[in-house]
Amino acid sequence: MVEGVGDHGCEYMTGGRIVVLGPTGRNFAAGMSGGIAYVYDKDRRFEGRCNLELVDLEELTNADVTEVQDLVKEHIARTGSLVGRNLLASWDRGARERFVKVMPRDYRRALSELAGAASEPAVEA
Repeated sequence: MVEGVGDHGCEYMTGGRIVVLGPTGRNFAAGMSGGIAYVYDKDRRFEGRCNLELVDLEELTNADVTEVQDLVKEHIARTGSLVGRNLLASWDRGARERFVKVMPRDYRRALSELAGAASEPAVEA
């Protein structure tokens, strides 16, 4: 959880989750192969600052919304963040729609393959 990042944020990220509540610099997600980033795109200019070579930008699912809200609440509890409090207070007045999910293509593919393997019946020897 951060309240802003400079140039090259999440460069070569390979796992985990990050929530960015503030501005980002240029070249965000360059080389990002794993994990998920949730970025609050207040000015709706994030796409132009993101390196889209390996990632896609998506809307949040309902599960993502729950995860982001829980992480922001934890951030507030640990830091007293005014940024986090203001964001949650404006959630139903458009804050949710300003979040962007940054999803690496290879990571999405790996998650899909794992889900497929888990749903296949076990083979008896």
